[in-house]
Amino acid sequence: MDASIAGDRDPHAIAQACANKMWQDDRASKGLGMSLQRIAPGEAVLSMTVRKEMTNGHGICHGGFIFTLADSTFAFACNTYDQRTVAQQCAVTFLQPVREGETLTAHAVERTRAGRGGIYDVTVRDSSNKVIAEFRGHSRTISGQLLDNQQQDHK
Repeated sequence: MDASIAGDRDPHAIAQACANKMWQDDRASKGLGMSLQRIAPGEAVLSMTVRKEMTNGHGICHGGFIFTLADSTFAFACNTYDQRTVAQQCAVTFLQPVREGETLTAHAVERTRAGRGGIYDVTVRDSSNKVIAEFRGHSRTISGQLLDNQQQDHK
């Protein structure tokens, strides 16, 4: 983060720096072929293409992979304030089946954040913009920050 931006504590620059830091070590999301499309304070968009090994015995995407895309998107959205935050509770509703080769996009939006808790909604859509799943995550802030002072002052 640029020193002048850090001095102003620009929320968008902080959100981007936090996403960069998380992405650097996120082997699970990268391993599943996810890509971070957009980040803003309390918001994130990730996408993932359904591969053959992600399909189940019905020939459709296993729900666990859809859940994981939504959960990763939730994680990026609730970690945009330079406070380490984890999932406390999550629920997903699957609405449509997804076939191999389809690219899914998940969009997480913060609904409320107070004290150490937050609520985020994630909508997962296919490439034709059809809603595939809805996910709600409850976050909990834990101790620590994503960015150290050096990152805030020199990136």
